[in-house]
Amino acid sequence: MSRISNMFFWVPNTITALNLVCGSIAVFLAIDGRLGWAAVFILTAAVFDFLDGFSARLLKAYSTIGKELDSLADTVSFGLAPAAIVFTMLEFTLFGENLSIYDIALGASWNQRIVLLTSLVIPVAGAFRLAKFNTDDRQSDQFLGMPIPANAIFFASLALILEWGNNEAISAIILNKYVLLTAIFICSFLMVSELPMFSMKFKNLKLKENAIRFLFLGATLLMIIFLQIFALPLIIIWYVLLSVITYFAAMK
Repeated sequence: MSRISNMFFWVPNTITALNLVCGSIAVFLAIDGRLGWAAVFILTAAVFDFLDGFSARLLKAYSTIGKELDSLADTVSFGLAPAAIVFTMLEFTLFGENLSIYDIALGASWNQRIVLLTSLVIPVAGAFRLAKFNTDDRQSDQFLGMPIPANAIFFASLALILEWGNNEAISAIILNKYVLLTAIFICSFLMVSELPMFSMKFKNLKLKENAIRFLFLGATLLMIIFLQIFALPLIIIWYVLLSVITYFAAMK
């Protein structure tokens, strides 16, 4: 390890720890029914997740501990935290309110308990996704499977819409048992799949080499301008669809 790495390796690790703190707070808030604020802390964790990698590259402060810590933090912030949000959404769907775990254990039917526990598929798939990423040398220029932060941002965006979207029709769609279960299984499948998905890392600004990234960013900007908060889940869907289109276009 270089001298500068010895001096500054604690910088990215501290930022990673802040990612973990935000994710843990998001779990507490989601269980308490504060879905909007839980989503805010997940998005904050995503910012820290970007900054820890950026600072590690800037300072050349790489370490094995940092890599493992990053995966552990991501499992909480982008696996368990969105699962807690979905768990509470399912509570609202099944019972019309946010109940305590004790009340659910005593009063819920076995069918309702199974539906609620389905939310745990998210962190399990996320953990497999991270383990695969850490041991797979094919993912330097692209991802194989949906990145776990994209999964978290998708479910966090649904929570933001419920909290501050003020649209009863869209809220009714989100708080539908079958919609949520479908989202759980699709997102979990995408995380563990072999579907190639483009990375947003720019090596240069040449149009030919970054056409897919510029297309994604341009459409994202337009969606945010016209749809505002309702654009957030659509941005993740757009990312997945664009990756699928690019994959099949390359096969021809």
